Amino acid sequence: MTQGAATQGNEQGVRIGLSAVVIALRAGQAVVLTTHAADGAPALPFGPFDPARDRTFELALRAFVTQQTGFPLGFVEQLYTFGDAGRASPRATPGPERAREVSVGYLALTAEAPEAPGLDAAWTPVFDIFPWEDWRDGPPAVMTTLSPALRAWAAEDARRLGRAETLFALTPDRRWNEERVLERYELLYEAGLVAESARDHDRPAPSPLPDLPMASDHRRIVATALGRLRSKLKYRPVLFDLTPDTFTLSALQAAAEAVAGLSLHKQNFRRGVERAGLVQATGVFSSDTGGRPAELFRFVGIDPLGGPAPGLTLPGQR
Repeated sequence: MTQGAATQGNEQGVRIGLSAVVIALRAGQAVVLTTHAADGAPALPFGPFDPARDRTFELALRAFVTQQTGFPLGFVEQLYTFGDAGRASPRATPGPERAREVSVGYLALTAEAPEAPGLDAAWTPVFDIFPWEDWRDGPPAVMTTLSPALRAWAAEDARRLGRAETLFALTPDRRWNEERVLERYELLYEAGLVAESARDHDRPAPSPLPDLPMASDHRRIVATALGRLRSKLKYRPVLFDLTPDTFTLSALQAAAEAVAGLSLHKQNFRRGVERAGLVQATGVFSSDTGGRPAELFRFVGIDPLGGPAPGLTLPGQR
């Protein structure tokens, strides 16, 4: 039997694609590098893995991201493999309609975010994609819409209601956990409150939210990446992959807040940074702070015993 005949029969072909979530900081916001799908929807840079041509997933990823966006990748970490049946998954190449699409997602961090990355690329604010994830100024405005919608969806089901209250901190006794980004997006998908759910299940579009749907399953991949990054902030010095070589402590705190979506206690944050031995004063002062000149620091968080450098404490405001 030929391969084409097998595809037409009971067997289902598989195509492997690679998706990149490239995160940077621009103008006090966490941003992700996006392109556009054929229908114009924002999309992650993605492309095919060709086992006959590509030696490794990572080399293939680096090549097509640069080709699509003009942007060379620095730090790269594999996230997860995506390919759930019943959900649109990244279509890396044209091919037989029965081919199952499987995407290997990667997280990339960069301190370089040029004004125009090039070609079809743009920097899209992460909180445009997930407005409910930005708690820097308290509960975001979108919660005035989401809260009643979630309660209406869960009205007849105590388990649903408990999940919604826990994940979205809908009651005063529930604490917001910034790391559970994917679980929140998946709950909104299950509740039919995001456009991707309506698309995948041929349902009427939900009431519009001030969010930004993405092509295929790409918003799910970005949610996975943001949750991973927020978690890693606490045990690895990944924040410094997003910052310039020198920075003020205020700028470092703002960077942590932009990723975590939280307002942090200034003095406790600074004490935590200094106690961990992550930074060193340069003796140079910056006058670009809008107030008194502030001293510039550099990252020096190398464990003298050869172990990994620690992460940052994220002391929330009381």
